Amino acid sequence: MRSNFLLITFLLLTSFGFSQTVDVSGTVFDLGTGEPIPSVNIFAKDYKIGTSTDFDGNFTLSNVPVGVTLLFSYVGYSDFEYKVTKAEVIKINMTQDLKALEEIIVVGYGTKAKKDVTGSVAVVDSKVIEDLRPIKAESALQGTVAGVYVSSGSGAPGAGINIRIRGISSNGDNGPLVLIDGYEGNMDLLNPSDIESYTVLKDAQASVYGAKGANGVILITTKQGKKNSKTKISINSYTGFQETTKKLNVLNATEYALLLNESYANAGLTLPYPNVSGFGVGTNWQDEVFDRAPITNNDISISGGSEKITYAFSASKINQEGIVGLNKSGFDRGTVRVAVGVDLYDNLKLKTNFIYTDFNRQGLNENGLGSVLFNAINVPSVFSVYDASGNYTLVPATPGYGLEVINPLAQIQNTYNSYNQERLNGSISLEYKVFSDLKITSRYGFQRGNSVGKTFNMLVDYGDGKVFNNVSQSNVNQSAEKFSNFTFDVFAEYQKTLFTDHNFKLTLGGTLHEANGEGLFATGYDVPNNSWEYADIALANGLPLEPVKTNSSYKATPYKRPSLFATLDYNFREKYLLSFIFRRDQSSRFGPEYSVAYFKSILGGWIISEEDFFNKDGKINFLKLRASYGTLGNDAIGNDAFRSLLNGEAEYIFDGSLTTGVAVGGITNPNVKWETDTKLDIGLDAKMFNNKLEITADYYNNTRKDLLIPNTPVSGIGGGSAPGSGNPTINAGTVENKGFELALNYKDNIKDFNYAVGFNITTINNKVTEVNNGSGFLERGAFGVGQPAPARMQVGQTIGAFYGYQTDGIFQNQAEVNAHPSQVALGAEAVPGDIRYKDINGDGVINLDDRTFIGKPVADYTLGFNLNLSYKNFDFVGYSYASVGNDMIRNYERTENKLNKLNYVLDRWTGEGTSNEVPRVTAGASANNVFSDYFVEDASFLRIQNIQLGYSLPSSFIQHSKLSKVRLYASINNVYTFTKYRGYDPAANSGDPIAGGIDYGFYPTPRTYMLGLNVTF
Repeated sequence: MRSNFLLITFLLLTSFGFSQTVDVSGTVFDLGTGEPIPSVNIFAKDYKIGTSTDFDGNFTLSNVPVGVTLLFSYVGYSDFEYKVTKAEVIKINMTQDLKALEEIIVVGYGTKAKKDVTGSVAVVDSKVIEDLRPIKAESALQGTVAGVYVSSGSGAPGAGINIRIRGISSNGDNGPLVLIDGYEGNMDLLNPSDIESYTVLKDAQASVYGAKGANGVILITTKQGKKNSKTKISINSYTGFQETTKKLNVLNATEYALLLNESYANAGLTLPYPNVSGFGVGTNWQDEVFDRAPITNNDISISGGSEKITYAFSASKINQEGIVGLNKSGFDRGTVRVAVGVDLYDNLKLKTNFIYTDFNRQGLNENGLGSVLFNAINVPSVFSVYDASGNYTLVPATPGYGLEVINPLAQIQNTYNSYNQERLNGSISLEYKVFSDLKITSRYGFQRGNSVGKTFNMLVDYGDGKVFNNVSQSNVNQSAEKFSNFTFDVFAEYQKTLFTDHNFKLTLGGTLHEANGEGLFATGYDVPNNSWEYADIALANGLPLEPVKTNSSYKATPYKRPSLFATLDYNFREKYLLSFIFRRDQSSRFGPEYSVAYFKSILGGWIISEEDFFNKDGKINFLKLRASYGTLGNDAIGNDAFRSLLNGEAEYIFDGSLTTGVAVGGITNPNVKWETDTKLDIGLDAKMFNNKLEITADYYNNTRKDLLIPNTPVSGIGGGSAPGSGNPTINAGTVENKGFELALNYKDNIKDFNYAVGFNITTINNKVTEVNNGSGFLERGAFGVGQPAPARMQVGQTIGAFYGYQTDGIFQNQAEVNAHPSQVALGAEAVPGDIRYKDINGDGVINLDDRTFIGKPVADYTLGFNLNLSYKNFDFVGYSYASVGNDMIRNYERTENKLNKLNYVLDRWTGEGTSNEVPRVTAGASANNVFSDYFVEDASFLRIQNIQLGYSLPSSFIQHSKLSKVRLYASINNVYTFTKYRGYDPAANSGDPIAGGIDYGFYPTPRTYMLGLNVTF
């Protein structure tokens, strides 16, 4: 009996010993600096328990079984293991892993340590995105990367954004190739919080992407879970409001009436307003149009991982209304992302990443003649918003008021449209390690999208003769489109070290890209009740008043691009670097004889700081010289430029009746081929003063040849002027971009005060060297009504240079008029007070032949500057960027004499010596409104893009909760712009490579005030 009792006691004690749990707490430090390390992952081996250190490096782990081993892991440090034997407070010192500290970046189909990169490559990490809180992902690149310029043709919510890398090289598409986790995609609908980093390839390094790399490449890496880390939950939320950054200074009612009287008097006409005493300031239409608009954003992310599985999930929702029209120009975007990685076997890994986006947008007429802001500027301030009956006031249709100028409030009220796009994109990849030196990867990336749109044109009358009137029949236009593309890659990487010093990496692979699209469009007439609520084709049962086609469709020719590529990287003794890149591309956009092209590049580097003669105890810690040279391509034209299609129009006689049929469409060119870009880059990378200062400098020279120029005139017998036809696309141009880039980044700390400063500058010398299309130039854009196009692409000039008359002051008296060549060919004989134009060709007459180049839209310099400060729990960031040397055409003023004017006309000429810049006002004929440098302004600017102040709650305050971080912040985006430009936004650009610098009244980018909260569990 006693022996049984002893046995039972022994078993109980043994069981108690094995099941005993304790609490363990402590602090994790950097062994070298003694500083605490936040966010260290702590994981109990073989148990599903773990935690992470707080802001001060502290942690607490409860119910830890005695005997278990704790694994401490953090990026850039060697893993540390600690065996638990009792309840205790411990101090853990972690050692930096110098090899792990090497920044690894994505370059092409693989990765490299940053120190081994031989191309011009820039990286923007998630910290920058968190600082800027951009609404659209593209905005995070503005001012943060040398050589990258971001602009938009509209500040309206959801509007598109243009990205240019090292200038404009083509008359066609200049946007970079965007790859999301390896597949070809679009960043416009990505949730910025999902992005881990951008990598920008600016030189011949991008030739690994051949046909699509000429405009540069942006590689986006999304956030993934990390192995052996506990579940991390982050919630980010902000709310705020937006307002316009600027209102143009227009004439008030009294100023307008007095000036109009003066213009009539100068023309010898009866004064329209004999008594102006009661006008006052009148209506400020911009005050009526602009609103404070709300914006809200919420997103959540969950990530973590075990020994063999990683996972990341995120969801977000943003709602933004417009500062013009509120929800009439608003958008919302919802995203859901799921990423899972699984080690199926020790040598076989599966990665998946799927992103679903739901995007909705409503839009107004945002710029150009007749846009809402155009009307807000030009409608006279003597008119009230409403008439005596409570209806919107009509702008008179009498001469002088412009047929397109209407009440902007009525225009907003009567605008109805909607657009919805749903998109699913993602990738699935398998990585198989055959043996230690050989790895094979296959990856399938895809995009699938569907969109529906609707526009309702109600019965409305804005006054006799107005072009926006619809007095006969209401209608609704609806569309349904779908698109898809996929990218399938298979590549092998073989890495080998021979004789200790010779390191090789060979990558061989192939890729196939294919894109498809189709759409259906239809119109319904006589919408019930003339109402948006009933605007649907199913309800609109009327017939068109004229026999017109009410529906159409398209099914695009599939675009296919199969490719083969190879890269060879060689590294000798970690200081001599050499890379070779080769790619063969085939594009379905070119005929059989010209569909294949070959692209080759060579890149080299010398890490001088690894040489024996280099003083490693000096102020320079790292120094590398690098150079690259190679060719890249561009096939950005339509799918059918080389073959004939039956998409023209023709009239035939059948059975004695005239019948509409089809005919051969645009004239084809079977010899059309690739644009080719040759890129040269010479660069230097350095780190100084104990790695506190980082310097990157580059000289670049890019030459784009064989530009694809559409609609090139040929003989009239070819039929290019027939209905539905057109002239062919030919390779007929060359553009050169060259310049320098410099980026400086410095960071240091003084006890608890940490600071980092960044600066970059880019010079751009853009020149057109060839245009062989018959005329010797391309022209685009519009100015006023009925005038020649103001922007050109012509040899010897910057692409998009402005072409018009050069002014020479104001005629002060009749003697000056008599002594000057006649200007009557411009519309009227000059009189004192009119603009004097230069006789450029010296033939004694001012006419079209005297036009010359009077400005350019391309900047001489672009700059970026950023500042990061932190003191204890407070942090502050500021970002700014600038553009210097670019001009813009002021084209938002309608030149009809009865419309409102900007108040600079108050400095007009009123007699000899009163002005030599602003001409007289007159209701009669004059040549003062022809396109000249009078309408070209310096659009240089400095913009404070973002300032943000944040505060993180002390760890002692939240240590008893499951929270690891709580941060509150206030932020202002688009803080202030310093510029002399009179228009709304000197940074705006339509994106057209030739006509992008014409300001038709750009919808301004709003200033946004935000209050936000970041919480991490």
